[in-house]
Amino acid sequence: MRKQGLIGARWRAAALAGALTALAGCSGPAPAAKTEAPPAAATAQPTALSISAATFGCIRDMTPVGRFYVGSLTGQLDAAVAVAQSKDGGVFPAGSIVQLVPGEVMVKREAGFNAQTKDWEFFELDVAPTGTTIRKRGHVDVVNRFGGNCLTCHEKAEAKFDMICSTDHGCDPIPLTDDMIRALQKTDPRCPTAVELTKAEKEALEFIRAATPPADDAAKATGSPS
Repeated sequence: MRKQGLIGARWRAAALAGALTALAGCSGPAPAAKTEAPPAAATAQPTALSISAATFGCIRDMTPVGRFYVGSLTGQLDAAVAVAQSKDGGVFPAGSIVQLVPGEVMVKREAGFNAQTKDWEFFELDVAPTGTTIRKRGHVDVVNRFGGNCLTCHEKAEAKFDMICSTDHGCDPIPLTDDMIRALQKTDPRCPTAVELTKAEKEALEFIRAATPPADDAAKATGSPS
């Protein structure tokens, strides 16, 4: 009897040990603690360009391309000129300046500025020997001295030319001859040195001045006819 009792005790101990082992195996390792995912980084917003009247100076200080001048506020002049010279067009980098006559200019603003103008901002200027004054600036509602809305004109350019108008870009023709444009560029009052006009340019300039409404005499010295 004592032998049977000893065997039974050993069997119960072995069974208990096996059960504990099985229980431990079923439980598995402790689950790893959950970690919170780091918050998604905010999308970086492009830096807004700082533009004031002091931004604009003598038109001839910029780089001539065809009939207009090109500049850059962000150190990307080569890229801007390359787009302006390309027959296939392209997108101007932010900070590009495009100017045909001293009294009007357009600046490519940072991405997201205005989808309707493809991020261009239009400026109507008064220019004088003492510097520049911004008369109007904006995107969809800037009207020039001719009474024309800037966007209405530039949006007619073929899409590949990034809203830049030229004689073969799809825009409506402007009421300025090449002689008139060159005369206005050469007589920008902000430029420190004078440039001699040809006979044709002098006649064109006189025509512009004669056509300037008397009520806006100041415009005669702005480099942009009324």
